[in-house]
Amino acid sequence: MSSTLQDVNQRTPLTGNNQFELMLFRLGHAPETDRRELFGINVFKVREIMVMPTITGIANAPPEVLGVANIRGQIITVIDLPALMGCKPTRGLGILLVTEYARSTQAFAVEEVDEIVRVDWSDVLAAEGNGGSLVTSIAKLGGDGSNKRLVQVLDVEEILRSVMPPAREPITPESVGAAVQLPPGSIVLAADDSPVARMMIEQGLNAMGITYVMTRTGQEAWDRLQAIEAQAQSEGLTAHDKVAAVLTDVEMPVMDGFTLTRNIKQDPRFRSIPVVIHSSLTGTTNEAHVKAVGADAYVAKFVASELAAALRQVIHP
Repeated sequence: MSSTLQDVNQRTPLTGNNQFELMLFRLGHAPETDRRELFGINVFKVREIMVMPTITGIANAPPEVLGVANIRGQIITVIDLPALMGCKPTRGLGILLVTEYARSTQAFAVEEVDEIVRVDWSDVLAAEGNGGSLVTSIAKLGGDGSNKRLVQVLDVEEILRSVMPPAREPITPESVGAAVQLPPGSIVLAADDSPVARMMIEQGLNAMGITYVMTRTGQEAWDRLQAIEAQAQSEGLTAHDKVAAVLTDVEMPVMDGFTLTRNIKQDPRFRSIPVVIHSSLTGTTNEAHVKAVGADAYVAKFVASELAAALRQVIHP
């Protein structure tokens, strides 16, 4: 266990080549089978791995919440991940993953941690329409063709929303402040692979009075941007005349947000378009990578008024 934790602490972000590192773990037997499927979470979300501490039950907690644990002086909610995913542990809940995500800290009880693997985002496919809502994507690991192992990458945003719905103020024009003024005829191009995140972003952009196009991956946004540029060129315009800003998540199948941003900023056709990275991966390390790829602003998920302020800062009507 200590070597695995050391690996997590020593990992460096792989923002230069569309890769990331995935922590693999098991939750027990899948429903109605004897298979112990692999699940994964981005290493950047994991603050600590530890042997299961003492858990204190909480009255009237949701059934998927085991209780709370005192971890280094911080009281953290512990979520029973196998129960949430419908799995049955055969070896007990022996490991706790303490994670930091979207301005919050929580812990997930799992059966065991398997390993950490390096994955190319091109080997990660969106899971929408291919499974439950708690899985955001499927990663293909190693092997050739049908020999590849498949890993279910969890949608932590949806998990937290389903277990512990956040107490957020309604997203309204009043809550986001003055409308964000776009140049006439232009849009904001947005990309996020999480259905929950897309819903919240769309609510925010609507409240800001912004016309937008929503995509689900960095690759989809990149393809759409090139199509827009071709249309603009036929009209004697530039891509920036059509796209006032790009708003992108970091973790996305096929092409991540860092790669999308770098592609935009290295292409003479697009480099003048402001890019705002909107991510649940918080912390100074990730903010440094945002600057390294040339993004114009970074906003941690999800406060609509802060997102509106960032867009006002980079968009000049």
